[in-house]
Amino acid sequence: MADTALMTIPGQIDPVTVPREVTARQDGKVDLIGLPRSRIAELFGEAGLDAKAAKLRAKQVFHWLYHRGVTEFASMTDIAKTMRPWLAERFVIGRPQIVESQHSVDGTRKWLLRTADGHEFEMVFIPDETRGTLCVSSQVGCTLNCRFCHTGTMRLVRNLTPGEIVGQVMLARDALGEWPKGSMAGFGDDDDETGGDYTSDGRLLTNIVMMGMGEPLYNFEHVRDALRLVMDGDGLGLSKRRITLSTSGVVPMMARAGEEIGVNLAVSLHATSKEVRDEIVPLNRKYGLDELLTACAAYPGASNSRRITFEYVMLDGVNDSDDDARELVRLLKQYKLPAKVNLIPFNPWPGAPYGTSPPERVRQFAEIVFAGGISAPVRTPRGRDIDAACGQLKTAAEKKSRAELDRLAEEKQAALG
Repeated sequence: MADTALMTIPGQIDPVTVPREVTARQDGKVDLIGLPRSRIAELFGEAGLDAKAAKLRAKQVFHWLYHRGVTEFASMTDIAKTMRPWLAERFVIGRPQIVESQHSVDGTRKWLLRTADGHEFEMVFIPDETRGTLCVSSQVGCTLNCRFCHTGTMRLVRNLTPGEIVGQVMLARDALGEWPKGSMAGFGDDDDETGGDYTSDGRLLTNIVMMGMGEPLYNFEHVRDALRLVMDGDGLGLSKRRITLSTSGVVPMMARAGEEIGVNLAVSLHATSKEVRDEIVPLNRKYGLDELLTACAAYPGASNSRRITFEYVMLDGVNDSDDDARELVRLLKQYKLPAKVNLIPFNPWPGAPYGTSPPERVRQFAEIVFAGGISAPVRTPRGRDIDAACGQLKTAAEKKSRAELDRLAEEKQAALG
């Protein structure tokens, strides 16, 4: 049973969030996933290693955790055999628990995950011909209440920790079999038991988008720390150009995101007038269009080669008129934004207050934006049959009892051997 209370939310559109300490394990061990090299070295020092040994072991363990994806210390073959039990007695290598996984007819995969303290969230992998994108969550639930988004109907429970965020990427690599193969010859200093050269296989998982459950910039420190591990050349090694952070418009944090993380920016725009955006993206009442687009224009690193993506969900009769399309072009040009627009056909869910714009309406809208000199591809809905499409993420574990979910997980594990 989850033992973390709902986060205190002072206001519906301006939550005050603070970094959350990782819940201490009952066995007293420390989970190393989510920690940088420097912190791992500190912990090794506190556990009794001298400074030189702590630094060396931290370097080795960091590489095994994040670059090789091992889940037990016994697999760290360049660390002395006598040292491996010492590590296992004091530390663990965690992953979010997989409660349920679903596979769409179009190849999209969705996982329902559970934290160590019993909260559930989702991640999605979307394969295409030239890339494979992992949609990563940053919070359990959300506080922004965007009216077209199923996640917005959930209450915000808590922020995910750096380990729970980077753990999603690691789980995806586990599932896709995408950890490098080969030895660590030449990297360590003792008891290297394997031979051969270190090589990295081709990747199915090529891109990451922080577009899952939650608002990443309301969990800034943890998202930043997790993405630094993803981008670390000695860690997961994914280029910042292959990572996109999506925000609904938390203006005060946007510059920090550009300076301290430096990944691509996507903005959930969805409307061109105050009245409509106030309705469908309530955060607009706090940070309006002018303030938001001014912050976009100042985003560090934005250029014609690294355009800002503006996400625009198409809602029938709400924001999809020709006038809306022309106003969108005008706004983006007024603020001289290096932009592209992702047009997203609305993905309906039971009880949703909106309908999906007809395909012809979406096509006409796209043509107007394109004629204005701005790229406006229409996103193909993916994973609709497993509620994995854009805006649909909402844990549905209540549809099955806890006992049934545990039984299904056990049966799946048994089937895997």
